[in-house]
Amino acid sequence: MTRKETAWLVGVAAAFVLLAFLPLAGDSYWLTLGISVAMYGVLATSWALFSGPTHYISLATAAFYGLGAYIVASGIETVPYPVLVLIAAAAGAVLALAVGVATLRLSGVYFVIFTLGLAEFIRQVVTWVQNNFSGSRGLYVLTELKDHHIYWQLLALGAVTALIGWAVNRSRLGFALRIIGNDELVAAHVGINSARAKVALFVISGVIAAVTGAVMAPRFTYIEPSMAFSSELSFQVVIMALLGGVHRLWGPLVGVIPFTFLWEAISASFPTQTVLLLGLAFLMIVYFIPNGVVGLLEKLKRKGHDHA
Repeated sequence: MTRKETAWLVGVAAAFVLLAFLPLAGDSYWLTLGISVAMYGVLATSWALFSGPTHYISLATAAFYGLGAYIVASGIETVPYPVLVLIAAAAGAVLALAVGVATLRLSGVYFVIFTLGLAEFIRQVVTWVQNNFSGSRGLYVLTELKDHHIYWQLLALGAVTALIGWAVNRSRLGFALRIIGNDELVAAHVGINSARAKVALFVISGVIAAVTGAVMAPRFTYIEPSMAFSSELSFQVVIMALLGGVHRLWGPLVGVIPFTFLWEAISASFPTQTVLLLGLAFLMIVYFIPNGVVGLLEKLKRKGHDHA
């Protein structure tokens, strides 16, 4: 491990320790925002772990998130919460493995369409099951967990996600995925099993999203399929990650923090126009800053060195 990597790890650890003190400030508004930032930070970072190096745009985040949330909601009255979180992680892995094996040979718009439809398909299945067998459209989630417990869990999950991303970037898997992202044909010629590498990272991303949903479930007293499997969540995660930049592990956070604050204001002022505004935000980011804020800053920095 180089001195630079050691300094980075120490800095990240110090940042997480400082952030852990937020609930002690006693301000519920900032704690609510902190939960939103932490949740989107974990989801955007885990999304970038897969989509960053492979250049595959996945819109399946809501499918994994909703799966984790519904597992906790379904079993919270009979199964201990920590066990449910583990079950959610396992279910996320199984779903991601099945989807990955079936679809990661697809590319471009076909993969995007399939992952977008996945959350809607699961939502319809859950809705049908509840309407026909449980007599209700949703589930109550009653626990003794408070907002600060959820925040600390998300913060811990964020630290684990950052550590996984750092380890993957330094591993043979990360190296293989970077080659795959640049040219799958070259990767195949040098003996890299593209399908296996992509599925492995897709499973990691899916597990993290499912655990995030499981952790967030107790925050909602009542969960419905339309809320748990919302396609809007998938688009928000993609936009935040692309806004910050997916070529650096910390890049998505650069997009998550300002976008979360902005989205709070937009949702309050234009509650019926959120989908339209999401679409406009996506188009503007792709057109004006395709490599994100981090990529733009690095480009400007390189130009400055060239002129110097």
